[in-house]
Amino acid sequence: MTLAAKKNSSKVVVKKSQEVKIAVSVTSSTDSAHSTPISVGAKIPAVTFITRTRIESIDQNPFDWKDLTTSDLFAGKRIVLFSLPGAFTPTCSSTHLPGYEKAYEEMKSLGVDEVYCLSVNDAFVMRQWGLSQGLSEVKLLPDGAALFTRGMGMSATWTTNRGFGERSWRYSAVIDDCKIEKLNVEPDFIQDSDPDPFLVSDAGTMLEYLKSV
Repeated sequence: MTLAAKKNSSKVVVKKSQEVKIAVSVTSSTDSAHSTPISVGAKIPAVTFITRTRIESIDQNPFDWKDLTTSDLFAGKRIVLFSLPGAFTPTCSSTHLPGYEKAYEEMKSLGVDEVYCLSVNDAFVMRQWGLSQGLSEVKLLPDGAALFTRGMGMSATWTTNRGFGERSWRYSAVIDDCKIEKLNVEPDFIQDSDPDPFLVSDAGTMLEYLKSV
């Protein structure tokens, strides 16, 4: 791997041995420590989400950075959270997100304070995805560095399949005051999975649970 600066002809070369060490470190971290799903009753990870918020400005891009912590979003609230592999991807865009958007008001009537959709994408991508979906109810959470995803034990890396890199395995959860009340994890959770199961994290399954309690 070579890094080149445009202003001069000098090149910084990363030695092959260094490159191998980096790859091994990332793979072992993702496969083990961050890929064992959290348990019901456990507290969710304390992280900071780097988001964008609209501000009063005549600038062409009237947004500024805003940090939101786990406590800001989940403390003292009963939240439905669903997470998916990526914005703009087929199942996520055609079924997963639209299903929760359609069921939003019904979920709120069943004792839910808010519905969040999380993906390992940055705030810019998540905003454009929301606009393309005509989203008005479900709130999008950008987990760009996968910190929340790793803390939830849901880190999945796709290399030969899809080429995504590190993303989130598909799941849904009810989180009550920062603790897991209910967790629906799609089956056959493995790294670099070829299938993308979508059986239990859908809005219909979540509604069935909310009605049952």
